Amino acid sequence: MRALLGLAVAGLLAASASAQPLIPFAKAVRAGEFLILSGEIGSSPPGMDPQTDGMDAAAKSAMDKIGRTLAANDADYGDVVKCTVMLADMAAWDRFNLTYVKYFDPARMPARSAFGVNGLARGAVVEVECLAHKPSKQAD
Repeated sequence: MRALLGLAVAGLLAASASAQPLIPFAKAVRAGEFLILSGEIGSSPPGMDPQTDGMDAAAKSAMDKIGRTLAANDADYGDVVKCTVMLADMAAWDRFNLTYVKYFDPARMPARSAFGVNGLARGAVVEVECLAHKPSKQAD
């Protein structure tokens, strides 16, 4: 399977320069010209309504984590071609979008799927995973 995807141990990419807690997956993996990011969760802070200001904070948290993983791998939001959004409550879909759209050029939004789920890791209210097209830099 690794050969099929063009993956190798060296294909496991950094999430950031800071130490990360042990997780059973890579934050990002390169497959050819694509950078596949694991999902990033966002939780509603205590005391905030997960449908309103809590969703704003959770969406910003998840999208900022995506941005840090992209940056750690020499990519940015302009390289993102597809996102998948999982919401603990689909009633928050419109509210999530208010934050989500701020991260992309309106003339070049990535393709996207969104769906409601019965639960997310660590009680999160949103999880976002992305796929970026970012060819590796060629040595001169």
